[in-house]
Amino acid sequence: MIPAMPAVTSRQSAHAALRFGRLAAMGAVTLLILVAGVWASWGTAQHVMLGKGRERGTLAVVSCADGTCWGPFTPSSPGYRARERERVSIGQEPAVRKGRTYTVTVKPDSDEVVRSGPAGLLYAWSPLAGALLLASVVVAGGLRLTRVAWVMAGAGLALLTAAFVAL
Repeated sequence: MIPAMPAVTSRQSAHAALRFGRLAAMGAVTLLILVAGVWASWGTAQHVMLGKGRERGTLAVVSCADGTCWGPFTPSSPGYRARERERVSIGQEPAVRKGRTYTVTVKPDSDEVVRSGPAGLLYAWSPLAGALLLASVVVAGGLRLTRVAWVMAGAGLALLTAAFVAL
């Protein structure tokens, strides 16, 4: 004889629907935060990571004002004719100071540059690190996945620490 299955009450099905709705909503919020972090990082990171075929060189910072620093650019990438741009600009990042020289990559069709090398790469991905930290709170509280949240928070903190040390 096969035992009869217990009847599913409307209360149980409502609880299951609310739980699914909470998981779906928190999953969507987590995904949105992470996509926004990648989107914010990619604007700069693409120039650092995909540097092949882009003009690279050094920037000697001469002056800074209103969040932007300027100076002469000296190309070092092969295939570009030896010329110097009189003036290129870089955002006044935390570690960009007047009188220092930085390795940079020129953004295509502009006079703007971004830092290259390990420091530039880590700094470019710092918005993703912040998104990982924020998303870890949503994952821990909304999805109740504490181990995953700790891994995300650890990765975000490690990336921010590495960027701070490299700059």
